[in-house]
Amino acid sequence: MGARPEILSLIPARGGSKGIPRKNVLSVAGKPLIAWSIGQALACPRITRVIVSTDDEEIAAVAAAHGADVPFRRPPEFAQDLSPDIDAFRHALDWLTEHERYECELVVHLRPTGPVRKVERITAAIDQILSCPSADSLRSVTWPIQTPYKMWHIEDGWLKPCLRVPGLEEAYSMPRQVLPEIYWQNGYVDIVRPRTIRAGRMAGDRVLPFVVEEPVYEIDYLGDVPVVEQALHDLEAGSRPTASHRHVKRYPV
Repeated sequence: MGARPEILSLIPARGGSKGIPRKNVLSVAGKPLIAWSIGQALACPRITRVIVSTDDEEIAAVAAAHGADVPFRRPPEFAQDLSPDIDAFRHALDWLTEHERYECELVVHLRPTGPVRKVERITAAIDQILSCPSADSLRSVTWPIQTPYKMWHIEDGWLKPCLRVPGLEEAYSMPRQVLPEIYWQNGYVDIVRPRTIRAGRMAGDRVLPFVVEEPVYEIDYLGDVPVVEQALHDLEAGSRPTASHRHVKRYPV
């Protein structure tokens, strides 16, 4: 058996959240929100290092107190409201290479705002991409509540379908069962190879699907917190998280 691969979990957590101020350190089910993702990464047997990328001193202190490595501060220009993920991830890899000569095989992206995860599912996702060296990345996906084949945009005052199905006239009027199956990226866990990040991309061309069938939760507003807290309590008790109106589900047949 070969040497254990170096697998980095990178948790991005900027300080300037607008929807919920100081969201990443908000107490959720008895812990700062970011601590849930850190704990899951530390508990995953495949992950060899856990780093939090932040521009904020309080978040850095909380992350370190819960076991994460915080070797740098993210530059402010990479921590703006509209800053894409690639800025934070490329900065992290460049900093680690320059200052530590650190290299890894995979980067596991865990978003603090979606803390309801099973460690064994993170492990399964890592195993899936490790078994496919040609994959540029892996993205967790689920079935959306609505199919985009029934969605429209307005152009010059007229409704135009967002998507068309070759050979199928007026797909938007067809039963869901005859439309192509669509998946929505849910942020449960994403994994990307460093070569993809260094090419300026977060997915690349060869993207493995990791289908998540359990409820997926996200904290965007304060009203989401009680639902997420209940799901975390259910998860820690070993039961399936209770479904809510906020989680995504397979569209009905």
